[in-house]
Amino acid sequence: MNMKNIKSLLALFGLVFAVVVMQGSAVAQQKNDPKFNKMMKDGFRADGIAGLDRIAQDETQKFCSDPVFAGSKQGELMREKIQKLNMDSIKQPSDGKYIGDWKKGEAIAQSGRGATWTDKADTPIGGGCYNCHQIDQKEISYGTIGPTLWNYGKLRGYSTEMVTYTWNRINNSKAYNACSNMPRFAHFKLLNEQQIQDLMALLLDPASPVNQ
Repeated sequence: MNMKNIKSLLALFGLVFAVVVMQGSAVAQQKNDPKFNKMMKDGFRADGIAGLDRIAQDETQKFCSDPVFAGSKQGELMREKIQKLNMDSIKQPSDGKYIGDWKKGEAIAQSGRGATWTDKADTPIGGGCYNCHQIDQKEISYGTIGPTLWNYGKLRGYSTEMVTYTWNRINNSKAYNACSNMPRFAHFKLLNEQQIQDLMALLLDPASPVNQ
């Protein structure tokens, strides 16, 4: 590697570091800036089922909003604490059944409706799984933030450990990754127990099109 390339890499690393530091500083400033807090309060309003509680961060969200701290040695210890906190909040199915109806699960995965100010309180909330995952190879449009779910059970198996892991991951993904982009479906009551059971079937029922 010549000197020119080395200088370019050093410049790039310096830029990335500066951006991270600036983001961390901005987050810290926002927490203690009365003007920012007032802007947040004035810029959002409760409307229908969309309340102001949505802009109030819990411990997990605050941790992930500070990339500098989250990446520090002290942050690593906090990360473990955050993940345990989320893991302890997960409830296993009350009826002991993990697998529901994959047909209903498919409809939930392909629905992005619910939980917005335009929805009624009784509007069924969808999982919106297609926004981040490929579910079926026939799909022509899907997100790539998360891994493909095609052949999920077929590739990973149907062991008790895999069933429990999948249940936990859908319920609260931050139990495994404190700053996961995946919504905490059970934590925020976005999906109920039956809906999660149906999504489980979509992923783990051998008869599901996902596993064909």
